[in-house]
Amino acid sequence: MAVTIPFSLPLTRKQRVLKLYKEILRNLESWYYYRPVFRYQATIMRARFDENKNVPEEKAMELLCEAEEELCKKEHYAIKQFPYTIRGITYMRNVHVPDWVLDYWHPLEKAQFPYYFCKREDSKLEYIKMWEKKYGPSSPENSH
Repeated sequence: MAVTIPFSLPLTRKQRVLKLYKEILRNLESWYYYRPVFRYQATIMRARFDENKNVPEEKAMELLCEAEEELCKKEHYAIKQFPYTIRGITYMRNVHVPDWVLDYWHPLEKAQFPYYFCKREDSKLEYIKMWEKKYGPSSPENSH
């Protein structure tokens, strides 16, 4: 079995600058959680980026490397993470409840949602018919 490695191109300078800007804003958001102070710091940072918008290629790469090093030095010790992102505390914590659980509801619970359970029973019968049409009727020796 062959292992495939996803192919990715190196980032362009523009992509690196945009990624750096976003990382810096997330870092500022972690340091300055009070919104007005954060917005002030973000405005100052945007002004710093705008100052160097039209510099030559060689100087731009030098500034980019310096900015990445500065970010590493000033990075917050606990970067703000969104809960459902990959490093968030609730990533992949969504519990998937299988459909068969509804079959074990008490009739009084089912009576609270009569339209849903009526449609569900119709769907189950339709699925069984589709299965038997495709694979044939199930035989008793195949069941466990």
